This record gives sequence, structure tokens and C-alpha cells, in this order.
Amino acid sequence: MALISDNSAPEDLAEDSEVLPSAEERRALIDRVARSEQLSRSARLRDFLLYVGRQSLKDGGPEIHEQEIGHKVFGRPASYDRSQDNIVRVNATELRKRIESYFASVGAHEPLILDIPRGSYKPVFRRRQPAGTVEAPPSVDEFPLAPAATDNKEPAKRSHLSRHLGHILWAIATLLLAIACTVLFQQNRAMHKAIHPWEDKPALGAFWGGFLRNNQQTDIVLSDDSTSMIEDITRQPIGLQDYLSREYLRRIQSADSSADRKADLYQILNHNLVTFGAVRAAERIIDEIPTTDAHNVAFARYYTTDEIKRNNVVLIGGKKAVPWDHLFDDKVNFVTDYDDQRSQAFVRNLHPKAGELATYAVSFEPNSLFGYSSIAYLPNPSGTGSAIILAGTDSDATNSAAEFLTSEEQMAKFQATLHTTRFPYFEVLLKTTRLSGTSFSSELLAYRTYPDLQ
Repeated sequence: MALISDNSAPEDLAEDSEVLPSAEERRALIDRVARSEQLSRSARLRDFLLYVGRQSLKDGGPEIHEQEIGHKVFGRPASYDRSQDNIVRVNATELRKRIESYFASVGAHEPLILDIPRGSYKPVFRRRQPAGTVEAPPSVDEFPLAPAATDNKEPAKRSHLSRHLGHILWAIATLLLAIACTVLFQQNRAMHKAIHPWEDKPALGAFWGGFLRNNQQTDIVLSDDSTSMIEDITRQPIGLQDYLSREYLRRIQSADSSADRKADLYQILNHNLVTFGAVRAAERIIDEIPTTDAHNVAFARYYTTDEIKRNNVVLIGGKKAVPWDHLFDDKVNFVTDYDDQRSQAFVRNLHPKAGELATYAVSFEPNSLFGYSSIAYLPNPSGTGSAIILAGTDSDATNSAAEFLTSEEQMAKFQATLHTTRFPYFEVLLKTTRLSGTSFSSELLAYRTYPDLQ
């Protein structure tokens, strides 16, 4: 259970909270702060908060140490020298500022607040004391506009000035009201679109309504392209178990290579690389999730087994950059892979049907540049929610898969092909024609449906 601090300022915090915040309240608050504008553009700080926040929810509330954060969040070796590397302390200072900014702005009305006290890395949760009433300022009429009258002309002057000032104030109030109405109208339209993203889009409504039907949180998991680069350099695949246990870090440390090469590999890992195509794909997916539905953007390296079993999930990238894809190896037919010897990406069709190829390799002809991508819509590993895997032969192809899944025209055609109003679980193989990273078209090459999994 999280600690409740006793040194709160009386004007901000309740002095004695009879009901301690539940784990769900704390988890929801952590997710809201992590998704806020203060942290949305800093993956490193967001991962920092998510890690220490979720560690604080564990039974017994164990202490969280700097060495642990440096290893788990920033990819440092488990025994790195903290006296020579202050990355955790520097980022903790910035994180505290961002959290304070959140509760002073968009989070000003949060009933529960959190902070990370100096000298500790364990979040502390407190209930906010309801704000007291503020005394209204005196009206204009309570202040004399001129000294006391000394002759008969002064009252008339004051009356004229009062009327003139009243007209000015009325004009200003009318202008402000007009501006406020315009802003509210625009905000209302934007809010309506955010709450009803599939309005007048029946095919997208049928698919995304089915995906979100269990009212669970949806996690959008970005690819770990740093790990993908490590595989390219070392020519050693990283399985899910090695990924979760960080065994690949120990392999780098014990490898028969120079200290400079090892330092370069660690530098790649520490940058937490994500391709632009994966980011664009995530943006497209987020646009299809109503703002009233809980959703969270996570980095593959810091995602957890509990989350993928508990929530709906969208995995953006092939298994090389998103090892979590391996959880579905026994369920998928179209597998995005890479030939290290030929330096060529391809999609393997495990069980080809008539007219289909067993392998779809990327073409690099000057006048004909193609990419291939696959979409898998399946149950999550626990069967309590749904999972989407978007994988491509490169990041542009992955983005094309997301574009297909968020296009009313494309999904309507696919729905007509399936002759159904309700989308079953399925897989799709796409061929994308593009130039300079811009997709021109996505051709449906093959698909599979799995109605028995519903």
C-alpha cells in the first residue's frame, strides 16, 4: 500500500483521509499523468513514471532503488557505477517538475494527487482537500470614481462617467461572450468527434466497436527498434524470454568483442529508438479510440505480461522489434521475417492456398517499389480481450497496415468480401506500392478468418 505523507500543506491537502486510495485509483492516476501533455512527448520520463508507479502498486510497497531504475528503465548494466552515471537522478528531477506542472494545470481538479519525494523514487499518493470558496471582488460601484463633490457640477460628471464606463464594460462583456461561444462551439465539435470517431463510418464502427466491446483499457505498444538494430549487428535473434529477462544484455556484456563495440551497442539500446512509421501507425490507431475509453501508449521494452493478459493490445511491428508477437506464433499464418544472409525482409505464408505464394519478398526495382504487411486480429493471450498485430517489411509498410485498418473505404470493401456485418477474428496480407515513404495503394493479397475464436 502506498505511503500517506503527514507533512502536507493544509491549503492543498486533506489533513486526515479516512479512506486510502485503492490500487485501481492509483493505477488510473498514474496512467492519466503518463498520457498528459507534460509527458506525452518524453518517452523516457513517461517510462520512468510508469515503472516506479507500477512498482509502488505491488503488495508490500517495496522501496525502489536508483540502481534498479537505471537497469530496468534506462538499460544500464545491472551493476553499473551510479557515481559515474547520474542519469536516474537527472531524469528524476525533471520528472518531478513535469508532475508538479500537471497538477497545477490540467490536473488541477484531480481528487487524488501523487508526487515523488526528493531522496526517494517511490510515488506518494494523497487526497486533495476540496478548495475553499474565494471571496468575490468588490464591484465597480463600491469604488468612488472621483473625490467627494464640492459643487453642483460634480454629481453630474460622476453620473456621466459611470454611464460611459458601463457602456464600455457592457461592450467588452458582449465581445468576450461571443468569443467564448465560438470557442465552446469549436470545442464541442472536436469533443463530439473524439467521442464518436466512427460517426457515418459503419465499417469502422463495426470493427472498432467489436475490438473495444469489453470496455477494457487498450494498450498501443510501440516497436523497440533499438533491439532490432542489436539483432542486425550481432546477428543473434532475441526471443521473448531473453527479452523479458534482459538476457540479451548479458550476452552483449560477455561477448568476445571490443569495449568500443559493446559501448556502441549499449548506446543504441539507451536511445529507445522508434521509427516514424510506427509513430504514425500509433496516431492512426489512437484516432479510432473514443476519448471516453481508457488507452495507453507503451514502449515494447517496458511492457509487461500482466498488461497483455489484462488489456486489449495493439502491437505495432514485427517480432524482431516487438518480441511480444511471439506469444501468437501458434495462431498466425502470415509471418513477417528477415533474411540476415540476403538482408531482405519478407512475409512467410505458412499454409498457402491456391494462387497464393509461400513467400512474399520485397522488391527494390527502381520503378517498382513494393512493401508487404500483415494484420492479425486475435484474442489476447488470456482470451479476456482482443489483440491486433501490425507488422510490415519496413516501417512504411507497417504504417500502411494501420492505414488499412482505419480506412472506411478499405474496411468496407473487406467487410463486403467477408459477407458479414460483424468482423470475426482475421488475418490480412497486404501489398503496398509506395514512393519516398508515401503509400499510394494497399492491395489485399490474401486473408484468413477465425470465427471459432469469437
